[in-house]
Amino acid sequence: MKQTLLFIRHGQTTWNVEHRLPGQLPGVALNDTGREQAARLAGALTVLPISAIISSPLERARDTAEIIARPHRLDIQFEPALMDIELGRWSGQNLDELAKIDPEWKAFVRNPTVGPEGVETFPQVQERAVAAVEGWRKQESSGAYPTFVTHADVIKLLIAYYTGLEVGRAGALIIDNASVSLVELEAERRPRVFAIAWSPQPGWLKPPTPEAEKPQAEEQVEGEQKG
Repeated sequence: MKQTLLFIRHGQTTWNVEHRLPGQLPGVALNDTGREQAARLAGALTVLPISAIISSPLERARDTAEIIARPHRLDIQFEPALMDIELGRWSGQNLDELAKIDPEWKAFVRNPTVGPEGVETFPQVQERAVAAVEGWRKQESSGAYPTFVTHADVIKLLIAYYTGLEVGRAGALIIDNASVSLVELEAERRPRVFAIAWSPQPGWLKPPTPEAEKPQAEEQVEGEQKG
């Protein structure tokens, strides 16, 4: 059976705005903007016959999944393997400050295939996320349009897997809050990617930031996608 997989990133949180790294910490909920973003995306996706919704159990993903599910009257299935990357001692910290003072953080941003003890690497996250998606999509109840609500790094790594992108380069992808990426799978055909981080109101569609206000380090650009 041909399937179209939808990978949705949760809406904005206060932690996103503050550039704090949530990792797998509980209690990080959508802010008002995040709920509006999720509702806008839910409206846009009503044209698709979404057949199942599987979500990370973290609050920001769960709340987004509930908004996406309403027009389709679907129950939400929770999958712990879709949780955000475990960041260990970096969880809760400000990524801008880490970029200034923590050489281990800067090394991890440059090469997320290796990391300090207690921090998940990109290959580890990819392995668990792909196993979860493959398991769910093979269930008859998932149907032709299973939808997975999760986090930026998880979506980057799922896209990397289905496109054959080297795992260490997945960080170059930009996954906006409340955006959807679509991958079509069909027997005896290579995966087809129809969209990466599409949203009705993309985050990049705004006036350029003056040079003086632009992030000064690559770590800041990468880190904004965390969570």
